[in-house]
Amino acid sequence: MDPVAKIFAGQATHGLAAAIADAYGAPLGQVNVLRFSDGEFLPSFQESVRGSRVFLIQSTMPSSENLFELLQMCDAAKRASARHITAVVPYFGYARQDRKDQPRVPITAKLVTNLLEAAGATRVMTMDLHADQIQGFFEIPVDHLYSSSLFIPDIEALKLEDLTIASPDMGGSKRATAYGNQLGADVVICYKQRKKANVIDKMTVIGDVSGRNVILLDDMVDTAGTLTKAADMLMEQGAKSVRAYCTHGVLSGNAIDRIEQSAMSELVITDTIPQARTSEKIRVLSVANLFAAVMHKVNSNESISGHFLM
Repeated sequence: MDPVAKIFAGQATHGLAAAIADAYGAPLGQVNVLRFSDGEFLPSFQESVRGSRVFLIQSTMPSSENLFELLQMCDAAKRASARHITAVVPYFGYARQDRKDQPRVPITAKLVTNLLEAAGATRVMTMDLHADQIQGFFEIPVDHLYSSSLFIPDIEALKLEDLTIASPDMGGSKRATAYGNQLGADVVICYKQRKKANVIDKMTVIGDVSGRNVILLDDMVDTAGTLTKAADMLMEQGAKSVRAYCTHGVLSGNAIDRIEQSAMSELVITDTIPQARTSEKIRVLSVANLFAAVMHKVNSNESISGHFLM
């Protein structure tokens, strides 16, 4: 007999968790958070989780309180005798720190995986990791979902002629090629050079975009410097239109202003990160149904390979 599934949410992504629970067909469990005067906080489950499969939903974007709250919930579930503890992390923060690219720096993505395992997580479910190899940092099962199952049908619904898929950097060429094969579209690559993090020095395009409707793909959009510079450059190279599809809308600093002022006609993101500000140029697709479907299959020990499009 399958263990009873119970779903709980951290404070950072409570809205998404409620949508996932609704799509799953189970109530969202109550978590009370006691805050002390010095800022320390203590989450507690308001129902028994003994013998249950517990899904704890929380994206771990800054501040670090979001990650720490997820760790605390994992520890609480472990100490309350939950049978399985699945950390559902729609946006896995610190994934960009996946290697030592200079002396005397941490590999924080590995540190986070160690923390989740030490806290009691027995499984992790996430979407579009910045670096696929982070799955190998874990010693527990990882369900790595892809936004392509949402993005490809949405792109097809646009019915764009002369479609070209573009990667904003060399690192995303594999993703762009997979989309291009699926959609029967040409693929181009934007080549960028940085002098320092988040600051682009030069950018050129490898391929012809003249007279094409271009879609830029990336796993996240942070400052939007890369995307907007790429969009403007592609339009200068003769593209008819430029849209962007990015899974995680970090959108820090002046990112939304950059998007609104750019030649990009639309940015499509998912709701893995809640947005404090909206824009007419930004459209949000929900991942709730996808996560709920995979959680159902995990709880009933069914194959989820059909959700791994790319």
